[in-house]
Amino acid sequence: MEAVLLQVLAGLSNGGIYASLALALVMIYQATHLVNFAQGEMAMFATYIAWSLINAGFGYWPAFFLTVGIAFVLGVLLERLVIRPVENAPVLAVVVVFIGLLVILNSVAGWIFSYTIKSFPSPFPGALGIRYMSPHQVGALLVTLIVLALLYLFFRFTPLGLAMRAAAQNPVSSRLVGIRVGWMLALGWGLAAAVGAVAGMMVAPIVYLDPNMMAGILLYAFAAALLGGIDSPGGAVVGGLVVGVLENLLGAFVIGNELKLVVALVLIVGVLLVRPSGFFGSVQVTRV
Repeated sequence: MEAVLLQVLAGLSNGGIYASLALALVMIYQATHLVNFAQGEMAMFATYIAWSLINAGFGYWPAFFLTVGIAFVLGVLLERLVIRPVENAPVLAVVVVFIGLLVILNSVAGWIFSYTIKSFPSPFPGALGIRYMSPHQVGALLVTLIVLALLYLFFRFTPLGLAMRAAAQNPVSSRLVGIRVGWMLALGWGLAAAVGAVAGMMVAPIVYLDPNMMAGILLYAFAAALLGGIDSPGGAVVGGLVVGVLENLLGAFVIGNELKLVVALVLIVGVLLVRPSGFFGSVQVTRV
């Protein structure tokens, strides 16, 4: 029983990180109705920025918040300079742009920082640890929950957050009431990049820092977003926690740790075959 509890708690910690990245995927999907395959590489690149700031003498938390701000600005710039010119292009063309962005960010990170594995510090003191969970696992889960709560309050109770939701859900009507839809979508990209940066900085002390560190994490996040509903922010959070727990339980007691990534792939295929809208996503009905 203790072994099961250990895996569940560790899974919740990992699931919080998957939930953060899944939420970033959902935010981009709501804005563009496309999946941003470069979301993991954006998070990885932001984590390298944090690593550089820490090595330059910044404390962890100043570097953390500065990195979140830089990631936000870079996300807005990417939307304005890269995504905006192809917003009316065929879907396949936009997907190619996303994949190209993934390859470019990965290559640039390797070129600037090298492909040597680097350690990334954890800021959480030993006193934060509890039975069955390390200090970093507890701290990462707390940070993730705080970020998710702040995003919920922002989108639920602030005029800017409501305008961004309206622009993503119904751009035509939003323009009619004076909302600058283009800038709302750009801010959505910025927020998604910032949330992804938090996920990257929380996962780096666990998997170490290298240009390919987010490849597996992105698969888990994608599975979480599909499981909860690709257009449901709340569903992405629930999906992330469920995927994290399932991954740990199946890896520890059923298939082994070497095959844990298969859990994400099976979930992705299974959800697409059985319930493409996920548990909390909206079902699109078209009259013909």
